[in-house]
Amino acid sequence: MESKIQLDHVSKRFLLQRERPRSFLELVTNGWKPRPSEQMWALQDVSFSVYSGETVGVIGDNGAGKSTLLKLITKVIGPSSGQIHVRGRVAALLELGAGFHPDLTGRENVFLNGSVLGIRRREMERKFDDVVAFSELDQFIDVPVKHYSSGMYMRLAFAVAIHVEPEVLLVDEVLAVGDQSFQAKCLQRVRELQHQGMTILFVSHELGTVSSLCSRAVWLEDGQVQLDGSVEQVLDAYRESVATHSQPAPGQRVAQPADVPGIRWGSGEVEITSVEFLGSDGQLRHVFTTGERVVVRMHHDARQRIPQPQVGLAFYHASTGTHLSGPNNVFSDYDIPYIEGEGYVDYIIPALPFLAGDYFVSAAIYDHAGIHSFDHWHKCARFTVKPGGVAEQYGLIYVPSQWDARVGKL
Repeated sequence: MESKIQLDHVSKRFLLQRERPRSFLELVTNGWKPRPSEQMWALQDVSFSVYSGETVGVIGDNGAGKSTLLKLITKVIGPSSGQIHVRGRVAALLELGAGFHPDLTGRENVFLNGSVLGIRRREMERKFDDVVAFSELDQFIDVPVKHYSSGMYMRLAFAVAIHVEPEVLLVDEVLAVGDQSFQAKCLQRVRELQHQGMTILFVSHELGTVSSLCSRAVWLEDGQVQLDGSVEQVLDAYRESVATHSQPAPGQRVAQPADVPGIRWGSGEVEITSVEFLGSDGQLRHVFTTGERVVVRMHHDARQRIPQPQVGLAFYHASTGTHLSGPNNVFSDYDIPYIEGEGYVDYIIPALPFLAGDYFVSAAIYDHAGIHSFDHWHKCARFTVKPGGVAEQYGLIYVPSQWDARVGKL
């Protein structure tokens, strides 16, 4: 099978300058002195290949070298050592607005991007209407892109990338931007490209999306390949590593992953200070298996007495945005007489029904009628469900059930 991307012992070193003079006066006063530099290896001895028609996910913590890897593949930067071979036309979504000129309109940037990718203007003119239709930006296509929101940037960049008919598509996290309906549209388009045999290298923190789109994954850690294999094997190993390194001391609070995107609103008489997850052993963690007992603990600080509050949670599948459940104590007919000062409320799940994937939790405290928001913290916490506990693999939730078949004449 032909390899579309091949990396042979690739390393990338950056030199970090220290104690740079902050002004000309400081330079004259202190005199010229050689500034010490520090080496930082973003990638070290990385080797792997991506073959024609494959969709390969690249995962790892922030700073693992994922974005540097894609910039090397697209020749935005060069390697310090090693060889990189890429075959075929490459379209890359490395960061929002990359390749866009802010003072040019959306229309002008479409043609600019096309020319950068080697598409003749006449051919780009034939594709233009399809690009605009997919991006849903027909009303803004003649507005300078410096006035676009991040979501609008992403729409236009993605629309151009998929319509220039690349052989290799590189995607770096940008599908996490924009509204849920457009994210779903982008993911559906990626699946169509997969069926057409496109080669895709997909970088994401969303392990659920990596699991659903990719057949293979590469785990980077500290600039090195930690594991390269089937997506299930690599994600299981990565989740296990996260769980091992995040085990807290007794009573210690668990820090949430860096990519939790929470936003909040409310009048502020009550502040939700944190949301934590406890296993059946009472220990804090954020990696579980289907069927486990889980306690979601919402800590709060009420600056005044709030009588009969409505305390609620909402669970979302991280990669699809699907709202899975939205319990609150009023619906459950559980009365909380009042909250005042510091305290917490537990939501106890005897058997976690979610299948393997990543999940966001929103937390909220309202008045009893659910009209006035004291604090609503959207997607403020995150947990992972790893495979295991049940044999079922497909879908989002596990439904306890049984089979019954009758054989012969009824």
